[in-house]
Amino acid sequence: MTAPERLPVADGRRTAAVLWAELRGRRGLLAVSAVLAAAGAALDLVTPWILGRVVDDVARASDGGSGGGATHTPAWIYGLAVVAASVGAAVLSVLGVLVASRLMERLLASLREKLVDSALRMPQEQVERSGTGDLISRASDDVAQVSEALSQVVPQLTRTFFTIILTLAGMAVLDPRLALVILVALPLYWWTLRWYLRTAPAMYAAERAAFGDRAHNLLSSLRGLPTVLAFRLSRRHSARIAESSWQVNRWALRARTVQTMFMWRVDMAFLLMLTAVLFIGYVLVGDGPDGSGSLAVGAVTTAVLFFLRIEGPLGQVMREIDVLQSATASLARIVGVTDSRPPGSTGGAEGADRAGDTGCDGDARVLMEHVSFSYTPDGPDADDVLHDLSLTVAPGEHLALVGTSGAGKSTVAALLAGVHPVTRGVLSAPRDTVLVSQDSHVFSWTLRDNLTVGAPDLTAVTDTALLDAIGRTGAGHILADLPDGLDTPLGPGGYPLTAAQAQHLALTRVLVADPSLVILDEATAEAGSANARELDLASDAATEGRTAVVIAHRLSQAAACDRIAVMEQGRIVEIGSHRELVDAGGRYAQLWDAWSVSR
Repeated sequence: MTAPERLPVADGRRTAAVLWAELRGRRGLLAVSAVLAAAGAALDLVTPWILGRVVDDVARASDGGSGGGATHTPAWIYGLAVVAASVGAAVLSVLGVLVASRLMERLLASLREKLVDSALRMPQEQVERSGTGDLISRASDDVAQVSEALSQVVPQLTRTFFTIILTLAGMAVLDPRLALVILVALPLYWWTLRWYLRTAPAMYAAERAAFGDRAHNLLSSLRGLPTVLAFRLSRRHSARIAESSWQVNRWALRARTVQTMFMWRVDMAFLLMLTAVLFIGYVLVGDGPDGSGSLAVGAVTTAVLFFLRIEGPLGQVMREIDVLQSATASLARIVGVTDSRPPGSTGGAEGADRAGDTGCDGDARVLMEHVSFSYTPDGPDADDVLHDLSLTVAPGEHLALVGTSGAGKSTVAALLAGVHPVTRGVLSAPRDTVLVSQDSHVFSWTLRDNLTVGAPDLTAVTDTALLDAIGRTGAGHILADLPDGLDTPLGPGGYPLTAAQAQHLALTRVLVADPSLVILDEATAEAGSANARELDLASDAATEGRTAVVIAHRLSQAAACDRIAVMEQGRIVEIGSHRELVDAGGRYAQLWDAWSVSR
């Protein structure tokens, strides 16, 4: 099985640039969050400092006897200060997390919207080559991973950064030699982090890609379930899903192994630092001739408590970096999609162009000049499914495309609708083009929302206009069956529509959208004989007064059009009116005779 061509992934510099650009207008909130984190970290150090003072007070009281005459602060003041500092640190911490979460969720919402927008604009063949699972994985798993990191890790990183800086300053005030221990030991953490950053990014990128492969295999099997069961391919598809799932597990196990090695190094660095602080404190307290050192016991106690205070945040931040690496890989995959541009959007290869992408000044004319198309644009010309095709459709003209299956009719429709870019040649079509295929999708919305999905201005669409469109396409019987009229929910979980009703709904959407060009790609093929007549009338209403390209599955539809183009193997072999082609006795005449006999 050929591996899917994955969607692009942004590099680190581009990912950072996008993240910084997304913070534009929100950097004030980021600064507020940092200030709150710094204040909370400062209050966190009050308790260790007070405990050190208590130790000194107890030592002085012991030296002076029971009365001693020594002055020391009452215990209730210390207790009140500890409570106040703890409550203040907690409040500031909560406020900092809330501000950061609000900021990051807004940022994530913006990224998610851009991801969906880029995905909807992405050429269909690019999605097909990469596999829909890759795109869905980025829109779900990767977004969730980034959401967790932005809302939890970033506030924790900010708080830990200020905790370390303030602790270092506090220990320097107590004794510069104690602060020197941290400065000397920090390279151990840096060495551990460097090792991790060399190992983790590629591993997490591979893990996220494995998620995409698994989603692709699972979705392709589920979507083609009837075919899988009909051809007894369950074992083969199960094996593919199992293999891709094992790849996910393999990368996950490797990630857990690296995490374990990483945390072992972190714990060893902390153990060495704690041992050094205790040893230096012991020496400094007892370095005098009478055993009274240059540093008080309370100061050493404060230093040790300071150090123990940063152990939790420091270990936590090193663990959060692991989450951050996974999130960075996910963010790079998201930015890779948002940065994607459809091939040919800046001119394309070999002069390929689509004037409809740059505007046609309201002209409803369709023009194709020497257009060729291949689903593998980088392949040889032999891979083309359309060959040097030229075609003109005048404004208001109805053109039918007929031919055997695989002749290229639906490909022409997809090019005109902008679903695919042309490989070579020039194509010009109105920007406001609507394609109606035989697979009419019903959204899980109300009937009103389903009808207005293609409207250029939702505020201008009134219920009166919707009812008029329903009446013109003869869909009034559908509305009459709905319990809540235009407000009836449709789709999964709502009111079920038959295939014919769904096609009728799609044709009614055309009137609401009011496009210049309508493309009907066998839009009534699934109707069945009982509904054929009413859907033909609906398609007539949808194309009336507009330029139309009709891919007909019944030749009676083609005969009603102004001109007919007969396609074979990606080329137009005949073109003309119904009467002209019948009189010519060519390929269309043969199709017409065969169809007339079969009726």
